[in-house]
Amino acid sequence: MIEITTGTIAERILKQLQKTYPVTVMVLADKLGLSRRVLLRELEKLQIKGILQLEPLPGKVYVRLLRSDFRFVGKRRQRKFIKKSYPKKPKKEVNDDNDVMYV
Repeated sequence: MIEITTGTIAERILKQLQKTYPVTVMVLADKLGLSRRVLLRELEKLQIKGILQLEPLPGKVYVRLLRSDFRFVGKRRQRKFIKKSYPKKPKKEVNDDNDVMYV
């Protein structure tokens, strides 16, 4: 079983490949918000590990997932901070009957 560290580009690539398949390098770069050069570098690392394979065709490069026996390892972190909300205290009614003007 291959262990992939959470929070890395490799994790984002593999999760996107699990969702959408088949996919080209350009579409994958757009979905992940990465440049093509950075994405190709990470894809080549994963290809060396034997997790995926790049299939160059005329005009496009497809990414094919070879293995699915990987595990994501690391601390689970919440991406967005959740602000605690407390119930609002009811406002006290002010009794204005004893004002100077109404005496």
